[in-house]
Amino acid sequence: MARHKIAVLPGDGVGKEVIEAAKIVLDEIALDAEYIYGDIGWEFWCKEANPLPERTIEMLKKADCCLFGAITSKPKQESEKELMPELQGKGHSYYSPIVGLRQFFNLYANIRPAKAYPGNPLNYRDDIDIVIFRENTEGLYSGVEFHPLPEEIKSALLKHHIKMKKFQDVPADKIALSCRIFTVEGCKRIIRKAFDYAIKMNRPSVTVVEKPNVLRETSGLMVREARKIQKDEYPDIELWEANIDAMCMWLVKNPQNYSVLVSSNMFGDIVSDLCGQLVGGLGFAAGANISDEYAVFEPVHGSAPKYTGQYKVNPIATLHAVRLMLEWLGENEKAENLEEAIALNIKEGKVKTYDLGGISKTLEVAEDIAKKYKKI
Repeated sequence: MARHKIAVLPGDGVGKEVIEAAKIVLDEIALDAEYIYGDIGWEFWCKEANPLPERTIEMLKKADCCLFGAITSKPKQESEKELMPELQGKGHSYYSPIVGLRQFFNLYANIRPAKAYPGNPLNYRDDIDIVIFRENTEGLYSGVEFHPLPEEIKSALLKHHIKMKKFQDVPADKIALSCRIFTVEGCKRIIRKAFDYAIKMNRPSVTVVEKPNVLRETSGLMVREARKIQKDEYPDIELWEANIDAMCMWLVKNPQNYSVLVSSNMFGDIVSDLCGQLVGGLGFAAGANISDEYAVFEPVHGSAPKYTGQYKVNPIATLHAVRLMLEWLGENEKAENLEEAIALNIKEGKVKTYDLGGISKTLEVAEDIAKKYKKI
């Protein structure tokens, strides 16, 4: 019986190609694992009106963790048009299956490393090493939205908040509402995750990235909890505070000054993509979605439909996702060796994809990294 059971969800578009690349490296690593494959993505939305079938959820429950490729997402109207004819007009509504996974398995922490590796010509600077902790289940991505706005909700808002009065004469069917929901527990657990990481990795500071001067109740809650937790539980780690707009500016100006960032769902999404671009773009950006019991690891690029079938995209983001998965499984030596193999590939700069100015294919990069792993 294998030591680990890993669910694999290739998804669609280039997701299938980068997972194929990951398997080349995993085979060389010889991880003691059983891999079970499942269905997710656009194909299943079109055929079943469900991009995350129940059978996939049941399969995931039987695994230790999940390695995810990429999926296609489209706006509401486009999504309905691509359903099978017999499924159209029946009230089906597309939702992101990766968001669904995060919420179903309570994967409250999204961890996004952004590290500049020597030799990468796309590095903004060579001394960047930032890790972003993004709350993954609440905030604006919690999915509590309305359009049209139900009259009873509009009436309640008019009754309880004076600033709603500017909308009192707007018809309910002309209003769309998204709720930015924060909880004390949600704020505390992601903040503690960031501080725990700072202690474990000997990092000097944690920066909370919000907008409390405008979003006084939600961002204000996050900042207040960060202050209390730092003071009471982590006095040896500095707490810095930055507004999201200013943070984007400072990351472009002085990214080397920052070590660990923690933020809410949407702001964390924004700032993690910015940090990813500073160290080479989405071809290098991986994410770990974790709870206290389960985890899903992914490259954070999309399915890139225009490149599907060309084996053109950079697999390094997916291989970093594999590295994060190995760390989570406790296979630390294998994770360190994989990171070294990736770093050697980047430093040599001989086998590289188009984004780095090369001509190598996705699987050729994976094969080169697998060979380097073997030598290590």
